[in-house]
Amino acid sequence: MRKKKSSAVLMNAVTHKTLKRRIMDNWQLYAMLLIPVAVTIIYKYAPMYGIQIAFRDYKASRGMWGSEWVGLKWFERFFSSPNCIRMIKNTVLLSFYSLLWSFPIPIILALMINQLRFKKFKRVVQTVLYAPHFISIMVVCGMIRIFLSPSGGLINLIAGTSIDFLSEAGAFRSIYIASGIWQDAGWGIIVYMATLSNIDMTHYEAAKIDGASMFQRIRYIDLPELVPTIVLMLIMSAGNLMNVGFEKVWLLQTELNKAASDVIAVYVYQQGIENAKYSYSTAVGLFNTVVNIILLILVNKITSKVSEDVSFV
Repeated sequence: MRKKKSSAVLMNAVTHKTLKRRIMDNWQLYAMLLIPVAVTIIYKYAPMYGIQIAFRDYKASRGMWGSEWVGLKWFERFFSSPNCIRMIKNTVLLSFYSLLWSFPIPIILALMINQLRFKKFKRVVQTVLYAPHFISIMVVCGMIRIFLSPSGGLINLIAGTSIDFLSEAGAFRSIYIASGIWQDAGWGIIVYMATLSNIDMTHYEAAKIDGASMFQRIRYIDLPELVPTIVLMLIMSAGNLMNVGFEKVWLLQTELNKAASDVIAVYVYQQGIENAKYSYSTAVGLFNTVVNIILLILVNKITSKVSEDVSFV
């Protein structure tokens, strides 16, 4: 028993000495890390003390600490509001459908582009797909309004109709998702292409010699390399499942499509900025954040388990 205790103490001492030596040998690296860590703490974590206004009846004249503590009052008000279910439903459906359609498309496009062997044509295709990502949301929404205008819009001119698509609640989700895929697919392609570019070309040459078809090369060479990146991108996307882009919804929203476009992010803006209900809007935003954190943890556990079991062989 004494031998075990003494060996444990010795191991701890050696570990501590090794860690101290490592820090001393690489002190420049640790010193450089202090700056981003300090910035993160100051600008990310320190402001989180303001979350408490979700549990107070915040008045600017009284300040945060002088405002009355009301507990879960604002959460109860939100859940009992007539539009609560509709907003949660619209937020979840819009995010889920966006994830369902927009997540696999960059993977497919990246795999297709990776098969191109004419470098100039490959660069042109990449540039065309990347470019929309760098266009402002306001410009994209302006383009959508012009193309879908009932009077002179490109879509109506081609179809020979005069439909106001943005006034149709049933068309809002399709417009939002399709425009999102067009704008953001290029960013996903960049990430996946970066992973595919690290694959040793001798793998492809060996596969060709063995008579592997293009689809077999994709299945047995490309996809296994992409799995870690796909899992990471899925976790990041699922973590934002309840975070529907506020700007885009706000700019495309009309009184006639609110049945599909009334989402939590827009509601928080309206209550907090327009109506100055700071405590109420913070409570709604906090609820949204907590749901996102729970989803992130669940998806992380699921994908970690699945990625261990997935095999393309």
